Amino acid sequence: MGIHDEDVARVREATDIVAVIGEHVQLKRVGRRWQGLCPFHAEKTPSFSVNAEMGVYHCFGCKASGDAITFLREVEQADFVEAVERLAGRSGIVLRYTSPGEGADRHKRGKLTEALEQAVEWYHQRLLTAPDAGLARRYLRERGYDGDVVRRYKLGWAPDDWDALAAGLGVGAEGGMPAPVFSDAGLGFRNKGGLIQDSFRARVLFPIFDPSGKPVGFGGRVLPGGEGPKYKNSVDNAVYRKSRVLYGLNWAKQEIVNADEVIVCEGYTDVIGFAQAGISRAVATCGTAATDEHIQVLKRYAKRLVLAFDPDKAGGNAAERFLQWEGEVEVKVATFPAGNDPGSLAMSDPEGLVAAVSQAVAFPKFRYERVLSQADLSTIRGRSIAARQATEVVAPIKDLLVREPYLLEIATRCRQDDPNALERLRRIAQDYRPSFSRGPRSSRPNAEENAPHPADMVSESGRGDQDFYDIDPGSSHGPPPNNVERQVLWLAVNEPAAVWPEIVSEMFHYSFYQELFDALLEYPEMDVLLADAEPKLGALMRELLVLEDQELRTSRRQQDIVMARLVYESAQRELIHSERLARTGSADDDTLLLRVAGLKLAADDLRESEWEAGKARALLGLLRAEA
Repeated sequence: MGIHDEDVARVREATDIVAVIGEHVQLKRVGRRWQGLCPFHAEKTPSFSVNAEMGVYHCFGCKASGDAITFLREVEQADFVEAVERLAGRSGIVLRYTSPGEGADRHKRGKLTEALEQAVEWYHQRLLTAPDAGLARRYLRERGYDGDVVRRYKLGWAPDDWDALAAGLGVGAEGGMPAPVFSDAGLGFRNKGGLIQDSFRARVLFPIFDPSGKPVGFGGRVLPGGEGPKYKNSVDNAVYRKSRVLYGLNWAKQEIVNADEVIVCEGYTDVIGFAQAGISRAVATCGTAATDEHIQVLKRYAKRLVLAFDPDKAGGNAAERFLQWEGEVEVKVATFPAGNDPGSLAMSDPEGLVAAVSQAVAFPKFRYERVLSQADLSTIRGRSIAARQATEVVAPIKDLLVREPYLLEIATRCRQDDPNALERLRRIAQDYRPSFSRGPRSSRPNAEENAPHPADMVSESGRGDQDFYDIDPGSSHGPPPNNVERQVLWLAVNEPAAVWPEIVSEMFHYSFYQELFDALLEYPEMDVLLADAEPKLGALMRELLVLEDQELRTSRRQQDIVMARLVYESAQRELIHSERLARTGSADDDTLLLRVAGLKLAADDLRESEWEAGKARALLGLLRAEA
């Protein structure tokens, strides 16, 4: 589902990109270009350039580039359709949708957002002025929340009535809010008697907003001594999905980008507490454990996560769950004194809260410290078991200069620091293969293939321990077994007619795969190639010949998707190459800007189309022209 390509093109053509970007960035005209400080990274010298004639932008510092649609998506974290709709509204363009129901769905979500906006304001005014909110106001003052905090976060009060909000918004009345909209927005429901009833009663409400600042739901906290669970959250609906929403991201996103770091905590009051202590880059999950979707959202803003969970067993276990994302982001853990969560520490010792974040330890150290703290180090057997378990925690670190200090500390703590014992720990680390399962990935299509190509993940100094973890722990060298390039080779061996004739070996990243693809083109007869091929190529060919992938063999759509993803990955590497030229100044700025912008837009279009063959061939044409 989406918007017709012709309408997207009309929106791009009609949009004044300088006006759109100028609402977020102070631009100055320099010759035929506009320049300013990049909104996507902190800088003092402008490296952000806008080409008004072509309708594109590019930052020579952080590599951000695209058109007005891309800019809105990145700055306001809107999805593709939402960004196009906003720009269409500015230009008075009426959009057509590829699915008959898409326009209706968008209209419905707009109505739900309007209902939530009305509810946020109604609850907020109730907290500020209503006599029955006196206890709530006292509770918030005791938490250190003054009027400015209440207004900034639009805190509200749900009175202890069955239908106060419904009545206040005129639900079901002529000219009021329709009852289906009220219930679909998660604001209420029909009870057993068939009457509309509010979802929240006798609770302080924390409105939850999406990254662009639109309300999507509520978190309600019962007052001390009140009935029911401590927290109650909105139910999932068309605009609110707890597996994806992060409380506070709308306020924190710019500071997160500037610091390249996000603090992940457990509750709404923790987020507010961090802000009161001067740290405005904290977010919280909304009544659920962190999910892959949460991490995918945060990765768009920062590469480093600081976990700030309560210092109890549950908080420690919550931190442990982040092990599955350690290869994607740098994870650190802040520790707090027993009995203090970030929210309470912000009141009693804000300097201590700031220090806890600045002194956050690397995730491997946090994990082996947990092992040692729970071990019996008073006996030989206990120390031996603890040493092995702690060593297995740091074993995935492949850089010996990083892993060795951890091993020395573990050995010292467990009295295993004599040369023979230390060497045994080194062998344990060297031979260890993780047995944990990564668990379910995002339900989005192409989540795995959209990840950076393993060989393109260049380690940077100072980025933390995540750069020292193997992408494929089961293999000591060479490409991982299940990637797009290997799938293309499977097709070349088993279904050669499915391989697009425009594909060339230079589009493969791994030289080993390039060799095999060239060999397949050179030798039309498979048996001749098997006879002449060097052993490693022959071994891979035989493996591909005996593997069976029924979907890939029979589905033309799936075959085209594989081809499209190969083109996409090749384009990403070309973009990296162009950025290197930009940094070294070995190419004309205008020429480079157009090259990068053209590739970036075509690649984005391909990804948004869910790997449409026509868009892949268009991108392929650009790549071949560049070559």
